[in-house]
Amino acid sequence: MEKLTGFVAEHLNDNLTRLILDRARWPEIDMDLAISCIESRRKLKGKVQEWYDEKELIFPSKLSAEQCRSSATAAYKAELAGRIAGNGSCPASSWNIADLTGGLGVDSWFFSRKASAVLYNEMQEALCKAASHNFSILGADNICVSNKAVSSEGSLEGTSPEELLSGFHADIIYMDPARRGEGGRKVFLIEECTPDVLTLKTELFGICRHLLIKLSPMADISMVCERLGRTCREVHVVAAGGECKELLIWMDREWNDGYEIIAAELQKDGTVSEFRFDPREETLSKDCITTAGTNGSFLFEPGKALMKAGAFNTITKRFRLDKLGQSTHYYMTDELEKAESLMKHGKVFRIIKALPLDKRTIKEIGKTYPKAEVTARNIPMDTDTLRKKLGAASGDDIHIFGLKSDLSGNILLVTSKYNGV
Repeated sequence: MEKLTGFVAEHLNDNLTRLILDRARWPEIDMDLAISCIESRRKLKGKVQEWYDEKELIFPSKLSAEQCRSSATAAYKAELAGRIAGNGSCPASSWNIADLTGGLGVDSWFFSRKASAVLYNEMQEALCKAASHNFSILGADNICVSNKAVSSEGSLEGTSPEELLSGFHADIIYMDPARRGEGGRKVFLIEECTPDVLTLKTELFGICRHLLIKLSPMADISMVCERLGRTCREVHVVAAGGECKELLIWMDREWNDGYEIIAAELQKDGTVSEFRFDPREETLSKDCITTAGTNGSFLFEPGKALMKAGAFNTITKRFRLDKLGQSTHYYMTDELEKAESLMKHGKVFRIIKALPLDKRTIKEIGKTYPKAEVTARNIPMDTDTLRKKLGAASGDDIHIFGLKSDLSGNILLVTSKYNGV
């Protein structure tokens, strides 16, 4: 193993095609594994930097490295799991979690830094062996490694949850079902993922009160919660770096009071900005529609977590904002203090000009601001088309929005990114 990891470190930045063609030069090296390790390390750089920096780790699957999430999202899950365990009256650090879909092992490793004990289970033998090696190198001696396929009781293939967890007391069961079907095609319905949470949840609840399920950020929240049933207690929409990363569903066997949605924006400084709301609040809230806005006022663009969470009307009510249109999820305020508070939940822009969107204003603004970022929403052209009509090249601190206002019609807003006082 030392030869392999040394080879990977030495050739980390080499041309992979050339390495493969010249593989005969290194007969003592498992070149397939070496190439996979190099590709995986490149994927992990900046994403799970702690693992990238540890040169002795091995990675037999590039796909697993691609699919694993960042240190930030894994750390968020570990903090959430600790809070869930605390809800069950477990003392801090004296709780156990079973990760039934271990994969590369990043989530299990972050769980191990908070929990007393972790059961890592993965059906692929190569990943299991690598995880066992990696956990040892990382000093995670509170992780037990298991290599089994999870299936419902009575199935001819796989191991039932009860048998798999025999001898391990789990306060929480975590699952990240694989979202690829036959031939590697992507799937989105819960029952198409592996393992099938819908089929297994009754058996899992027979073993453990709390389930934590990770799902695709593309999943429909209301549909997922309807199918999973009354035990859905919290839905965490996790976003980082301007992208919605994942949905986390906390299911509680003893819960029967509807679910709360938490839009979590993971900040660059390591902090988390959360916005909590009940979907019933969103249904009851109403928009406060406004006109195009005035020079010097502020435009708020909700972050990806808020947008995915669907808190469109609740944002208006909670922050006391005006909204451009029922289907145009951009908001206005004249208050500096309020603009400051909104920055942790999305982007804030100061309006320089607010104009009707027509050929004359597009030509005028295009000449005045040759460098600008451009966004189009709910107008009869997409962002690329508006950018071409403006003739704007990326750059500078200007952002031009083409938006539909229910009261003012289609408008053109010239703004500058607001970064605080």
